[in-house]
Amino acid sequence: MGSAGLSRLHGLFAVYKPPGLKWKHLRDTVELQLLKGLNAGKPPAPKQRVRFLLGPMEGSEEKELTLTATSVPSLVNHPLVCGPAFTHLKVGMGHRLDVQASGVLDHVTREKLDRILAMIQGSHQKALVMYSNLDLKTQEAYEMAVRGLIRPMNKSPMLITGIRCLHFAPPEFLLEVQCMHETQKELRKLVHEIGLELKTTAVCSQVRRTRDGFFTLDSALLRTQWDLHNIQDAIRAAAPQVAAELEKSLGPQLDTKELPSREWSWESQGPSSTLGLERGAGH
Repeated sequence: MGSAGLSRLHGLFAVYKPPGLKWKHLRDTVELQLLKGLNAGKPPAPKQRVRFLLGPMEGSEEKELTLTATSVPSLVNHPLVCGPAFTHLKVGMGHRLDVQASGVLDHVTREKLDRILAMIQGSHQKALVMYSNLDLKTQEAYEMAVRGLIRPMNKSPMLITGIRCLHFAPPEFLLEVQCMHETQKELRKLVHEIGLELKTTAVCSQVRRTRDGFFTLDSALLRTQWDLHNIQDAIRAAAPQVAAELEKSLGPQLDTKELPSREWSWESQGPSSTLGLERGAGH
């Protein structure tokens, strides 16, 4: 495979991180599997070199010795001599996830929770407009807001563009959060603040990213697929979408991002992250 296989590794791909696994271990495992795949390929044929070997002269009855030019393989680049051809790959992580968390909760109704979530989403949408540095009185800003293309122009704190309760079974409930510039620490803090607003306590028990840009769980490689061929296939499959996203980002709509309106479709695609948060509450 050699350099040809290496050239097909330039690109992006999604990997599913199971709970309990550190992101550094994931990256190291992927790198190890890729190196194994690259080095497992059939090595190129060794180069030939000319050597003069001493041997009997043909047709001589007295067995005279003579030097004969002979082509022999050069072992300078043989793996048993110089070691594996690939020893290191630069594998970067886009958005990192921490290991896991746990928690506990009680006495919250679905109506109260939905009301708090609506307040949180509204306040974050106002903050998104502020960080976008747009004057919504202009026609251009209005059209961007209608199309859901408003995003922060500069560095900003975590901004939630959509939040809803997917499953409510006290003391457990599951939230879906669409956000940008988030960290898992901030998401867990969000759960804690929701508990305070509901006059109780809340702790996040699990964080699961279900979408990162156009990457979804369906396109994320499972642990059994962290090998050279599957990663090359994933990069090739994602290449058109990566090119489209780059073109959109570098085009006239530079520094724009989706903002859900009241008619926001949770099945729509966008550059923000979607995470599922499982929580519990208690007194």
